[in-house]
Amino acid sequence: MKSPFILIALLSISLFSCTKETPQVKHKSNMNSSRENLDIQVVNEEDPICHMKTAGFLKDTAVYKDKTYGFCSSYCKDEFKKNPENYAQK
Repeated sequence: MKSPFILIALLSISLFSCTKETPQVKHKSNMNSSRENLDIQVVNEEDPICHMKTAGFLKDTAVYKDKTYGFCSSYCKDEFKKNPENYAQK
């Protein structure tokens, strides 16, 4: 009787530990870039953290393995820097 419950508990724990969590980022409804006319070539068209298009909102950049990545906010840039290999383009 106990073994099915133990098996279900162990499976649940392993499933939850294997899921990749995406940070929940709350952006302002009106995000204007703090820098004007950034003339920087980035390798991504959308923020790798929150998946927001960065074209009009590029505020921060980070370089990882000789590639420049653009981010919509410093929060997303900081999240990227914590574990860049999870978010970097292959």
